[in-house]
Amino acid sequence: MASLSGAPSGATGGTMPLVEHLRELRSRLTRAVLAIAVFTILGLVFYAPILNFLTHPYNEMRPLLEREGIDTQLIITGVGGAFQYQLKISLVFGLLASSPFWLWQIWAFVLPALHRHEKRWALLLAGTGAPLFIGGAALAYVVLPKAMEILIGFVPDGFGSLVTGAEYFDFIVKMMLVFGVAAEIPLVVVLLNRLGLVSAKQLASARPWTIIGIFVFAAIATPTTDPLTMLFLAVPMTILYLISEVIAKLTDRRRGRERVDETADDDASPLDGPSALERPSSVDD
Repeated sequence: MASLSGAPSGATGGTMPLVEHLRELRSRLTRAVLAIAVFTILGLVFYAPILNFLTHPYNEMRPLLEREGIDTQLIITGVGGAFQYQLKISLVFGLLASSPFWLWQIWAFVLPALHRHEKRWALLLAGTGAPLFIGGAALAYVVLPKAMEILIGFVPDGFGSLVTGAEYFDFIVKMMLVFGVAAEIPLVVVLLNRLGLVSAKQLASARPWTIIGIFVFAAIATPTTDPLTMLFLAVPMTILYLISEVIAKLTDRRRGRERVDETADDDASPLDGPSALERPSSVDD
């Protein structure tokens, strides 16, 4: 009887049956869900310090607005609003804190199907993409107080500002996601260059339009409407793009040298001795 993968049941060293793949997938999904659940519970236990970390940008901005006569407060609405807010924050914390574990489960499931060069590329993407995303999210956290100060600063005289916890949390998440994704630009550009889809000359010729596109993206993607927050996003993106352009240029130079070496090896004669025309004549004078 043949296995579900199409290989005979008596064959050795064949492909893994489909049932075994499904069992492994179920096992790894179970481990990932358990890890998320454990860290979510930890988020509930350490809810107070997590909440202090999230509200720090707001508390840092609030005295600045009070000097301008603007009273702003964070509030929670509804009977069950406080519980829902705590559960939402704990769940997001569980997803982020357990991400190395459940990402490893996904990686371990896909790893056997990858070739050696594909594994190297996957490790490169993971090892480079994660720090870039974290760096972008950290930059967003630093920018948050100034962004909120500008936005809430539009409140007219005689009015107060009440910000719900859900709105504030969504604002923080959007800012961090936008900055984190934007920080992946050099990785995408370098990847396209390594695949041979984009050259350094093409990147240089498209540089003005790319920078314009970066500023347009920053203006649309940022949840705020102030130009300062747009600059906080657009300027680092532009710098990262220029860095990726330099990396692409170095990569193209290395490729050019490799091609020259290969061409020289192909043109070299396999015979070390002189050719028949260069040999001395055997006829006596």
